[in-house]
Amino acid sequence: MAAAAPLLPMPPDPAEDLDDSVLVIEDDAPVDSILTEKQERLLTEPLYSSWSGPPPAEASAPRPFAALANVGLFSSVLEPPLVPDMMLSLDVSIPQDLGPKRNRSYFLWRYGKPPEVVIEIVSNRKGGELGERRLRYQRMRVSYYVVYDPLGELGAATLQTFDLRGGTYVPHDPPWFEGVGLGLTEWEGTFEGLTGRWLRWRTRDGQLVPTGAERAESERARADSAEARALRLAARLRELGIDPDSDG
Repeated sequence: MAAAAPLLPMPPDPAEDLDDSVLVIEDDAPVDSILTEKQERLLTEPLYSSWSGPPPAEASAPRPFAALANVGLFSSVLEPPLVPDMMLSLDVSIPQDLGPKRNRSYFLWRYGKPPEVVIEIVSNRKGGELGERRLRYQRMRVSYYVVYDPLGELGAATLQTFDLRGGTYVPHDPPWFEGVGLGLTEWEGTFEGLTGRWLRWRTRDGQLVPTGAERAESERARADSAEARALRLAARLRELGIDPDSDG
């Protein structure tokens, strides 16, 4: 049996006034390809547009969440951050004031917990997604780690998911995250004018979590269908000699 990974050191005291100036949270370097940038957005925007949120602890108490793309994830002031392509953290709220540096990244000691899900999108063989990065997320105790390899850089498997058990990641298939109330699926379709294979969130019944545009189109289609039914009914009533516009 493989030895469990060492536990993450205790974070700094949240009350301690850290010197934010020593933390590099933004390097302004262009790092994403067009494919990665669009995939990141497809994994974040639908959650805010259409997801009802994680399973409520109480029937009347919705739980907040943060879905972030390409944001620094700091486990300690002693090591550089990881920058996951996407992370989902439950029961946290992003500060309204994003001016202070301490509010612009995900610091474990400030939020009090790691994200539940981290997704890395492979663009080459140099990222260490199945090596050092996986070990670091494991030490942070991220519950679910996902490696999406749409171009096949790391092998035949395009989607690999891992579940943290006893401090160690083990393969997790199918990619359903019970504590989050969401799963992942690969989907063939068109997103923002690009047709291809994409990674999408799904609900327990297998339905995709729609984007804002998909949701609006679905609502328009329902409205058009209702109007068409009303017009057909009115036409039928007129055939029967009944004026549908009459108040009598």
